[in-house]
Parts: sequence; structure tokens; C-alpha cells
Amino acid sequence: MKCDANTFAQMYETVYKDLYRFALCIMKNQHEAEDAVSEAVIAAYENVRKLRNADAFKSWMFTILSNICKKKLKNATKEALCSWEDTYESFSVEEKDIGLLVDIRRAFFVLEEEEQIVIGLSVFGGYNSKEIGKMLSLNSNTVRSKRRRALQKMECVLR
Repeated sequence: MKCDANTFAQMYETVYKDLYRFALCIMKNQHEAEDAVSEAVIAAYENVRKLRNADAFKSWMFTILSNICKKKLKNATKEALCSWEDTYESFSVEEKDIGLLVDIRRAFFVLEEEEQIVIGLSVFGGYNSKEIGKMLSLNSNTVRSKRRRALQKMECVLR
């Protein structure tokens, strides 16, 4: 797709709030979310010629952002696990729940990209299936099915 800076900016303006909310829900940190969105915008702008249909811009941006968040969380989890191994014994019972968070993130990353986006927007972002369907150009029933299957996958990993 041929796209100049102004066209890209116009398309980005329609999704930037949703991108930030999604990243914030996934990253749980304002600065990390902002960094992830910035990286996604740069990556998208550099590769916008690969986008074949302007109508798919929103879902394409969410896919890019999801991949960036996934990479950042994976790296952060690896770093955290290394430091936790040394100090885990001194944590209180409440602090040991961090392991549960790691397990949930691990289960989240088992999902395919589109499933991650649906779960992220639904569970973390609070969007309903109709809103998610509109964002991703999917039928709301399809969104509900994808959400249910994704949650089942996560449940299997967490058992």
C-alpha cells in the first residue's frame, strides 16, 4: 500500500487510544506501554507498504503491538526469573503470588496472536465482543468463540 506520512498519521489517529489501552493492560506499566506503542508505530510506519488493505490497518497495528508486548514481557520475565531464583526463599506468601502472574503470562503467550489480541482487549481492556469485532473487523459471535477457545487453552496450560 502506498502511504505518505499524512495518511499514516490519519490512520494512526483512529487507533492510538485503543493501542495505548491495550498495551497498558498487557504491560501493566505506563512507561512500558508507551514504549511498546512507540515501537509499534515505528515498525508499522517502516513497513506500511506491506499492508495491502487500509481497512485492515487497525488489526495490523494490534498484531504488531501484540508482538512487541510479547517480546518485552518475555524478556522481562526471563530477567525477573533469574533474580527471583536467588531471593525467592525470603519472600512472604503474598509475594510468592508473583509466580502465579508468571504462569498466567506464560499461558497468555501460548495463544496465537489474534487470540492474544481478543483476550487482551476483552479481559484486560474491558471491551465487549461487539466492540472487539468492530476493531478487528470480525463478527461479534466469532469474537466470543475465539475468546472462549483462547481461555480454554490458557486453562489447560494453567492446570
